[in-house]
Amino acid sequence: MDTTCPTVRSLVVLDSEGRRIAVKYFAPEWATVSSQANFEKSLFAKTSRTNARGEAEIIMFDDYLVVYKCLGDLMFYVTGSLSENELILYSALQAFYEATSTLLRQQVDKKTVLENLDLLLLVMDEIVDGGLILETDPQTVAARVTMRGADGEVPITEQVGTDLRRAFHT
Repeated sequence: MDTTCPTVRSLVVLDSEGRRIAVKYFAPEWATVSSQANFEKSLFAKTSRTNARGEAEIIMFDDYLVVYKCLGDLMFYVTGSLSENELILYSALQAFYEATSTLLRQQVDKKTVLENLDLLLLVMDEIVDGGLILETDPQTVAARVTMRGADGEVPITEQVGTDLRRAFHT
């Protein structure tokens, strides 16, 4: 992988008790579920007592740079290597929680996220692919997840279908 491109090691969403809601790991050191669970448990133990509700927090943890924020009863984490730029990781985190918040109509809580887990996973996929950060604009991410243009346009494929339905119903 190109070392000049900003990379992410993991995207993690945990509930208020430290249980996994959704995760994406891009580092070989977390290849097993047990290593992931151990990391999540220790990460939550380290960050659960901090107040990251207003602004995101940045910590160095187990030789990683972790940027996180609490939104509702969920904790959103973006993890990178120690050499990664904190502002880039913060931008990825901000896109992560703002796109999620937009798609869930500002009702970001465990129940709503679990009911719309597909949207959360698509948000994760739109922001990071294989560890590379693809997009950090939350409106663009939300538009791609809902398959709409960034300016709210309906895709041409949907327009054609709508036009055909109108033609046959008149």
